Amino acid sequence: MGHVETAMSDFLSQCGGVAVIDGGLATELERHGADLHDPLWSAKCLLTSPHLIRTVHLDYLEAGADIIITASYQATIQGFENKGYSLEESENLLRKSVEIAREARELYYSRCREGLTDHTADDRILNQRPILVAASVGSYGAYLADGSEYSGDYGDATDLEFLKNFHRRRIKVLAESGPDLIAFETVPNKLEAQAFALLLEEEEINIPAWLSFNSKDGVNVVSGDSLPECVAVAESSNKIVAVGINCTPPRFINDLILSIKKVTNKPILIYPNSGESYDADRKEWVFLLQQNTGVSDKDFVSYVNNWCEVGASLVGGCCRTTPHTIREIYRNLPSRSTAPS
Repeated sequence: MGHVETAMSDFLSQCGGVAVIDGGLATELERHGADLHDPLWSAKCLLTSPHLIRTVHLDYLEAGADIIITASYQATIQGFENKGYSLEESENLLRKSVEIAREARELYYSRCREGLTDHTADDRILNQRPILVAASVGSYGAYLADGSEYSGDYGDATDLEFLKNFHRRRIKVLAESGPDLIAFETVPNKLEAQAFALLLEEEEINIPAWLSFNSKDGVNVVSGDSLPECVAVAESSNKIVAVGINCTPPRFINDLILSIKKVTNKPILIYPNSGESYDADRKEWVFLLQQNTGVSDKDFVSYVNNWCEVGASLVGGCCRTTPHTIREIYRNLPSRSTAPS
């Protein structure tokens, strides 16, 4: 094992075997008053209201998250340039996403030092623990802002070189901004996973990364590519230290973990959505009553304990999950049950 992989296994053992990832960002930003009706989505707040992003990161840390994911999922140099920003301004916005998360971590640590107990009267978890900042890299589909990260259908315009060139500078800028991890999220197809793995080598990125796919049938990734083949891309890279699933309905996760375990011994990460579906035309989350509805926090947490038993070692929530969801996950993990409740 290289030092990059060892760092992740050390971190997980410090977390008692299971690390908690934060929850949804965009809906929390909206709850705090942000207006996200924009192709840049939550990345718009890097421009308009960075303080709100810091507040949401802090909310998650006080809910027990061990890993906070930056507001750069939809932040691409091309997306900012389309809005009239220069290359330099665009790169600064990427750096800012990492800086805000690091600031939130420092603020949290100072609150831990001020608060003398692990558990405050107002339900905040103030527990001095290792916390990682993961720089989010969304897929090409996230930049298109047409919902294609939920289908993986990029048309004929994309090949490996195209995707590498699209992401190259962004990944380099984020990596140089001081995160602990790079989180490749909602990856809809094998080709883009290969592009990410190759870029880590070509650009000599020396911080660990994770690769997280999404599925809408519980068998394949959303494009129809085979999940085991996608996971094999992560398995073949020593820079990718964890692999798993995000933004997928909870009911599919159990079988997906079993499928991933057959292909890799790397830590498995799971942060599903609340079980609703995204309507790309309306740009909103909808309950598809005939198929499923979002699950309650209580049900979500009981799922999580099951996923950990089956083999997940990094767990959290994606779209529509909240700090309350994350706090319940943290409190219900056997490894954290020593914390006062």
